[in-house]
Amino acid sequence: MSIVLALDSSTDMLACAVVRVDEGRLDVLASSDHLCRRRANVELTTTALSTLAAAGLTMADVTKVLVGRGPGSFTGVRIGIATAKGLACGRGVPLHGASTLDAVAWTAWQSGVRGRLAVVGDAMRGELYPGVYLLDERGAHRGFDVERVLKAAAAAQELAARPDADELILTGNGLSRHAELLAQAGLTRRLDESLWHPTGEGLARAAAAPDARPAVGDGDPALVLPIYTRLSDAEENERARLGLKRLASAGLTGVGDALAGRHLQLRPLIATDLDAVAALEGCVFAAAAHTPWTRQMFADELAQPRRSWWVAHDQGRIVGFAGGRLAGSDLEITDVVVAPERRRQQVASRLVARVAYDGQTFGATSASLEVERGNEAGRSLYGSLGFSQVGERPGYYGVDATGTPVDALVLRSPLPLRADERLQERMPEPSASIRPWPIKPKPRDEATRRALSEAGDLVLAIESSCDETAMAVIDSHGVICSNVVATSVDFHARFGGVVPEIASRKHVEAIVGVYEETLAQAGAHFGCDTLAPEDLACVGVTTGPGLVGALVVGLAFAKGLCAAADLALTSVNHLEGHLLANLFETPDLTPPFVASLVSGGNTMLVHVKGWGRYEILGTTIDDAVGEAFDKVAKALGLGYPGGPVISRLAAQGNKKAIHFPRAMLHSHDYRFSLSGLKTAVITYIEGESKAGRAINLPDLAASFEAAVIDVQVAKAVAAVEETGVNDFCVGGGVAANPQLRAAYRRTFERRGIRVTVPPLAVCGDNGAMIALAALRNWQSGVLVELTQDADPNARLGCWSSEAQPVVAPGWPGR
Repeated sequence: MSIVLALDSSTDMLACAVVRVDEGRLDVLASSDHLCRRRANVELTTTALSTLAAAGLTMADVTKVLVGRGPGSFTGVRIGIATAKGLACGRGVPLHGASTLDAVAWTAWQSGVRGRLAVVGDAMRGELYPGVYLLDERGAHRGFDVERVLKAAAAAQELAARPDADELILTGNGLSRHAELLAQAGLTRRLDESLWHPTGEGLARAAAAPDARPAVGDGDPALVLPIYTRLSDAEENERARLGLKRLASAGLTGVGDALAGRHLQLRPLIATDLDAVAALEGCVFAAAAHTPWTRQMFADELAQPRRSWWVAHDQGRIVGFAGGRLAGSDLEITDVVVAPERRRQQVASRLVARVAYDGQTFGATSASLEVERGNEAGRSLYGSLGFSQVGERPGYYGVDATGTPVDALVLRSPLPLRADERLQERMPEPSASIRPWPIKPKPRDEATRRALSEAGDLVLAIESSCDETAMAVIDSHGVICSNVVATSVDFHARFGGVVPEIASRKHVEAIVGVYEETLAQAGAHFGCDTLAPEDLACVGVTTGPGLVGALVVGLAFAKGLCAAADLALTSVNHLEGHLLANLFETPDLTPPFVASLVSGGNTMLVHVKGWGRYEILGTTIDDAVGEAFDKVAKALGLGYPGGPVISRLAAQGNKKAIHFPRAMLHSHDYRFSLSGLKTAVITYIEGESKAGRAINLPDLAASFEAAVIDVQVAKAVAAVEETGVNDFCVGGGVAANPQLRAAYRRTFERRGIRVTVPPLAVCGDNGAMIALAALRNWQSGVLVELTQDADPNARLGCWSSEAQPVVAPGWPGR
């Protein structure tokens, strides 16, 4: 017998039920389905707890969590899955996912509907998620393989063209927008509106049905991902915008040299890679029996849906690539190529694993490929990833130089792939979990128990405001016991900046792995294999400011974890985290002081009158400093993030070579403007390119950087002089810029002002800085309810305390 907590927030209906499943019999113990438009992050966790209470149960009684994977509202699906992952991790029970379309079909079945049912889910933007089911006395049976999205008119036409169109009964929330369009196609039979949404019971029945699609994995929450039926908007738009266009400045700026510090990385294939990919394909298969792919064939692949193509690049040069396409529930890996000199370096393993992982997100349950019978190295590689032979195709690759037919062996592996554990340790990327779930901590010795007792209350901190998924554990004395950061920078690099939609997707993928690694590192700190939720006292989570789609993932996971493990919850202001990071360098830092917060999203001067008492002296009126660096780097074709690349180039250049404007330098206030400077740099680049003159990248970078620094330093000096403070601090990702750090120190130290800049390890977004604020809040009693929502525009000072933060000197990251 199992007690299942079922949740779905992928539509306007917040579906929740507690069911008992015993030898195939399903009994609903309590349900709390209700319409909840855009309030899922506020109501989901408390609804789960109240539904359990209505059944006379608590989270301690739950043996399995079930969540709707969509398709549906992207934000709603992520809130549901992140919450469910937190619940499963906090309780240490399996998590499984089910299709929201299936849940709607089973909801109709439970109400007595029989016959052909067409579920049309609302995909927004004039699109539908269609799915046809047969409802008989045994249940609701899918008539399709994987979920997909169609324009509403195309979906209506397809359904109307079915031979059983007259029998179709329509349901689904897509009817709220497209009922008339469907009726015009002759599809007039539909259920009552009360049955258009999923219910918790419907979700549970969908997962428990004898012919239900098998759950992914073994209940490991890391493996439960949203059902995505298309690429993100940014990927689709970029694909259309790029076409076959090449950056005009690429030939003049020496991109390869500028990226010399960036070694082997993976990123999605884009149109500007086509020449290099086709050339590498031709080189590798020049003497092979089969014909190499052409440039046009690769271009055609980019234009098709449900494809995944990745390249491996080193110093700006493509050294390998792989791709696949979804065919039903199988991902067909169609091409894997690695430069001869880069073989046996696990490039192919990483590429295949990355393509296969994308296949999982599309709903694939297996991956297949062909390999030449005589390719022993390839067969060994694929075998190590879990592929085994399931067939052969005689003469598939034509004939060799001797006229002998070259056979292909057909290999297949279930997803997720059996990844090599050592590879994952060396190349940390979002990937399928490779360890059994649930994780059971090993017995602890007396030394560990004593160390935990001496550490006092432990606080877990979670940061997900932008493109880093980060966590840390801090003890009651301010000792950072672990600090883990997972970045999705490779995914954003192709766009020249952070794409909110992609950032949100990657947080959902990474959050369980980061959580487990954080507890494992903290366990090693105390001499055991891992901490458990019951070792924690409180969870602190970044609640704002930041990207709302990213914030809600971390917050939803935190609330689920707290609800399951009965932990306190506190919210942390992201900007205050950057401010407190200075304590890792100067533990005795106390207000008053002036701080400059400079990052990709913020540029401001703050008068810190006391902890929790902040006066914002001035902010940027347009671009933030980090944003300006990224946009200039993008214009030069230098990639993302732009700050490190421009900083390296600037160190070799003449900062007086090109005069760029110092916007608002003499505005007599503390406001900043970077847009005009950015435009001036881009205008200079375009002018030089049109004239056919090579751009001196180091001089341009140094001149641009000097224009930024001059304004930042001058306004900081004015603020320090006006407030009369003796300390000045810097926070945010741009605080890692060596020229900016040096300029602040050089300018202020001759004035007798102490300058503090955080250690480089905590300049970017990280869990350790959030941990300082979270610990202070926990010890001060600044807690929040499980109804807390994200605030993307939160002002500095929200969820703060006037208490002095506790930090231990000698943090290992210094």
